[in-house]
Amino acid sequence: MNVEYLLGLRKITAICDYQFDPEITDVLFSNKENIHLERSKNTNKIRYIYVKDNLLLTLRPTNGLFTLSFFSAQKIIDNTPPPKLRAIVLNEVSDYIKKGRNVFCKHIIDIDENLRPMDEVIIVDQNDELLALGRLKLPITYIKTFKYGVGINVRKGINKSKG
Repeated sequence: MNVEYLLGLRKITAICDYQFDPEITDVLFSNKENIHLERSKNTNKIRYIYVKDNLLLTLRPTNGLFTLSFFSAQKIIDNTPPPKLRAIVLNEVSDYIKKGRNVFCKHIIDIDENLRPMDEVIIVDQNDELLALGRLKLPITYIKTFKYGVGINVRKGINKSKG
């Protein structure tokens, strides 16, 4: 292992600790030997983190934070108790969310209290099955009290990816 790789690994684990939680960092980076960092050709900055051949995280260049992939979301779901980093929605609307539709406040049953607006959130149904990935739009207290309006902007549904 070279110095550049070790420094990159240290940087991404620090970002993950800050953005998610040290517990999530331990889950995502449990097998450090299989982690591969892909860097930008022009700037040489870290862009993608892979575990073997599976995309784990993408580092957004605009704000320096991660976006989750379906692989990392499933890994978090399998290794943490609900509602850690999750929003649990009604089973009746799960088909719409799988297609990439946004989540309304009235459909959210339970949500992680530690999330803040613009945080990455994993959207699951009542059976803890992965439906989509998105970004929180409102504070948690508003989401729990509002009966109207979008609470989570869905970035990717498991049946259809946006963009």
